[in-house]
Amino acid sequence: MAATLPSLAHACACGCGVFDVGTSAMLPNGAKNTVFLQYSYLDQPENWIGSSSSPGADNNDKRIRSEFYVAGFQHMFDRAWGVMVEVPYTQRHFTTTDDASELIVSHDHAALGDIRIMGMYTGFSDDMSTGVTFGVKLATGDFTYKGFDRDTSIGTGTTDLLLGGYRQMHFGTGSWGGFAQVQLDQPLNTREGYRPGTELDAAVGVYPGGWALGNGVHLTPIFQALVSVRSKDHGDNADPPDSGYQRLLLSPGLELRVRRFRLYADVERPVYQHVNGQQLVPHWQGKLTASLNF
Repeated sequence: MAATLPSLAHACACGCGVFDVGTSAMLPNGAKNTVFLQYSYLDQPENWIGSSSSPGADNNDKRIRSEFYVAGFQHMFDRAWGVMVEVPYTQRHFTTTDDASELIVSHDHAALGDIRIMGMYTGFSDDMSTGVTFGVKLATGDFTYKGFDRDTSIGTGTTDLLLGGYRQMHFGTGSWGGFAQVQLDQPLNTREGYRPGTELDAAVGVYPGGWALGNGVHLTPIFQALVSVRSKDHGDNADPPDSGYQRLLLSPGLELRVRRFRLYADVERPVYQHVNGQQLVPHWQGKLTASLNF
């Protein structure tokens, strides 16, 4: 009888790494210092298998709702070298099936996430339009909270290598601009039976000249596509068959610039997603970023 029962998966497709690309306001722009606050929202209510929806009964996990708060600081030593620090704080609601009672239970947890420290080199051209980033993600996030699986924990427990690059450009007479950005997150170790999959996130965006609203105020629409690819997790506390994915999202956004202050917001909607096994996926996600140059 046990052999005929369908196995229930414990898995999700977070895809939260894509929040770290696609924010053109965070690319170096000549300012010596930039401070920023970012809020991101991700709700994963739907079970997915392969490239299509799957009955929720096939997955023990039922819903994951996350809110990410990030405080960051970027300092340019000169026009070639800089450093960025991001300190995240995450609130997460997790609804799943209890292994012992087989009842649907919910858990709520809020904690410091994994801090990122990155260096930047932007000396390939005088206008700082091309640059590379390199750094580490530290194991500062909590991964031991009771009731959370390792793939749903706020922290991964691992130290990761971060490598990336960007390119800013202008088209025609300069009234249109664009950018391309990519970032690799490569875990360097296994922690207590869990090693997250390697993740690659990329963004391509274009924007018109926008509208000058007077008195140093400028509003610009931004049209972008985001790609996120993650390999399978590994380890005794991982679920390799139900981890790893490929996603393509379209993300319209708006940037309001008031002198040295920028306010950026976008909504990111998946247009293609393929997951391994059974995983929870979002219908949409979004972020809001406020930054100040000085």
